[in-house]
Amino acid sequence: MGGIKNLAAMSLLAVMFVAGCGDTSGAGQTSSASGALSRPQSTSAVPVVAAKVQRTSIPIELHAIGTGQAFKTVSVESQVAGIIKAVSYRPGGLVHQGDLLLKLDDAPYLATLSQDQAALARDKAQDQLDRAEVARYNELYRDGVVSKEQYDQYQATSSSAVATVASDEAAIQGAKIQLSYCSIYAPISGVTGAQLVYPGATVSANSAPVLVVINQISPLYVAFSVPQQYLGPIKLAMDRSRLAVQATPPDSTIPENGYLSFVNNTVDANTGTIELMGTFSNADHRLWPGQYSNVHLRLGERQNVIVVPSQALQSGQQGDFVFVVEPNMTVAVRQVKVGETINNQAQILQGLSTGETVVADGQVNLAPGTKVYFTKAI
Repeated sequence: MGGIKNLAAMSLLAVMFVAGCGDTSGAGQTSSASGALSRPQSTSAVPVVAAKVQRTSIPIELHAIGTGQAFKTVSVESQVAGIIKAVSYRPGGLVHQGDLLLKLDDAPYLATLSQDQAALARDKAQDQLDRAEVARYNELYRDGVVSKEQYDQYQATSSSAVATVASDEAAIQGAKIQLSYCSIYAPISGVTGAQLVYPGATVSANSAPVLVVINQISPLYVAFSVPQQYLGPIKLAMDRSRLAVQATPPDSTIPENGYLSFVNNTVDANTGTIELMGTFSNADHRLWPGQYSNVHLRLGERQNVIVVPSQALQSGQQGDFVFVVEPNMTVAVRQVKVGETINNQAQILQGLSTGETVVADGQVNLAPGTKVYFTKAI
């Protein structure tokens, strides 16, 4: 009987213990749900990178996509008819002004030159004979042996011989010029295009086919366009000094330096842009005709502006904002109005004052009132 009472008492205690455990679990769930509705307060500070709000000068720049253009382009044609004998240039290679490009078969022009030289020798001999005849008839005329008519006839014949000699000399000069055209030299320094003719091909004078195209790429132009509202500021800046232009090839981060050399005389009505052109020495041939590049046109400097690192800016539903570090090392959200961003520096038009500290990195873990500490200052 006593054993039965003890067993009943133990069962009652077990029931009460299970009920107690159930109540404790319910309280924990209520606490967890409550915590999901509000951010739990943490006593640990969040590490961030800080930056001071500064007042400085920033460059006034326009950015565009530019296209390289050859400084000069020459399509080389033959000035005489003939057959291609040799090609001396390498397609796509660099040539200098005066380098031999092609040779034509010059045998016909050498023959013509020899023929003209022989004619000159013959006519010079005739001229000497005619001069001697004029001298003799001049004495006979003075002595009254021959008539004035006979003397004038010999004098005219001598003058005709002189003209014939002059004509022969001109023909020889022309033949030498024609012969010189059989050797075709580079009229400019630059890069040759594809090979368009080959030995054995027949070419005509000053007509198709073009023998080779040469592009001068040092110096080189880069053409680009900017919105028409910048035309006034550009003209004002050009009146003050020569404007610097930078062009960065797509495969590089190092820009080429040049200057603004051309402003078109009309605005494109279809796009509302004005075409500009920069000139670059391009000594290393990093820029190329037809190649796109990132262009920066510097108009001057904007003085005494407030800037922060561009990575400090955050975007929200109400616009741009930054996290400002308060004196007690907590952060507050500050809405800002942003101007231009140049070289990773954002101009702040409204919302910040010089000397304030903003968070430049680590914003992902921040909320208003979060306590922070600095791992780095920039």
